[in-house]
Amino acid sequence: MAYFTKDEARQAARSRMNKSYQFNAKSILESEARSTTSYESFDVFLSHSSKDAELVLGVKEILSRMGIKVYVDWHDDPQANRENVTVETAELLRTRMKQSKSLIFLATDNASGSKWMPWELGYFDGFSGGSVAVLPIVDYEGATFKGQEYLGLYPLVDKGRYTNGQSDTFVKKQGAWLTLDSFRKGSTAWNRYSY
Repeated sequence: MAYFTKDEARQAARSRMNKSYQFNAKSILESEARSTTSYESFDVFLSHSSKDAELVLGVKEILSRMGIKVYVDWHDDPQANRENVTVETAELLRTRMKQSKSLIFLATDNASGSKWMPWELGYFDGFSGGSVAVLPIVDYEGATFKGQEYLGLYPLVDKGRYTNGQSDTFVKKQGAWLTLDSFRKGSTAWNRYSY
């Protein structure tokens, strides 16, 4: 499997920073912050650690270039209190998850220390019927991924090629795959690998 690397995410973030003439990812996400309307929908709820601002901005940029509408809490709901677990923030996140077709869990070195990510993953999986995937961010091209044990329950997002050589991004689980585009649209028509 070919996972996205930290360098790829950082390059996408830097590309985004160059376009906005700002110097760090967190300031871009905060300066572009807007309060999302209560009826707006998203293709992907991006579950992430707030310690990964540059990687989050980069992944959001990569997904946006694919035409995927991504929810990032500190971008779309800057009024939310992310530092502490509160009833108000939990309710806001529940609402945003219900407005999202899928959840992508951004598996980074900081993910295991997040207060919110395991809760978001469990909550979304519980009501969505399985529209959850893990997107590992690895140190280098060709690196393997071994996340927390419970992440093994979910399909992984990776980059790959069709037999004709065309590249795409896929969601893969044991013996089956979907394109990321099909996954984010809620498809349940998993393709079987032919060995």
